[in-house]
Amino acid sequence: MIALISGKIVYKGISHVIVDVQGVGYRVFIPLTTFYELPESGQTVTLHVHTNVKQDAINLFGFYTDQERNLFQLMISVSGIGPKIAMNILSGIDARDLMNAISGGNVGKLVNIPGVGKKMAERLVLELKDKVIKKMMAGKMPEAGVQSRADDMMEDVLSALVNLGYKNNIARDALDKVIRSSEEKLEMDQLLKKTLKMLAG
Repeated sequence: MIALISGKIVYKGISHVIVDVQGVGYRVFIPLTTFYELPESGQTVTLHVHTNVKQDAINLFGFYTDQERNLFQLMISVSGIGPKIAMNILSGIDARDLMNAISGGNVGKLVNIPGVGKKMAERLVLELKDKVIKKMMAGKMPEAGVQSRADDMMEDVLSALVNLGYKNNIARDALDKVIRSSEEKLEMDQLLKKTLKMLAG
């Protein structure tokens, strides 16, 4: 299963891009929110991918952030919502706003999205509210802004600390303190070392 694609954009369209990965062109369907973030054709891009396998086709759905992919995967788990509808929803609302609308049970906000009726909005809230809140609390879908490379790095360091035996909340607190106290941008190994030192002290 393809989870990540990194290569040169050889075609850039509103609904899909073609990414050249070492001579192989992959067609990747994208929402508008991702389209707006893409560099120009000929430049390199990295997309978080969901691979959808059907009897007659294998389709790739790409997203500029892991947060968008998480939301997409949650939505297609809802009865009556397939990849096309999920992509349309992501094209009509910012990922953060969608997340807040679902977690807050804001049906009115959801029905303002093109193609989403009241029944579908209610189904999204009913089936996804608890899952979205759980992911937000776990830090996988941060409430403020789109997930950046810095957020990805922080989650990787946190995962490493948890694997070393530290409790999630203790490791996260130490990691937050290190980031706040650092005047310069730290690489992953530096961040891990400094956090381990703080935890050891």
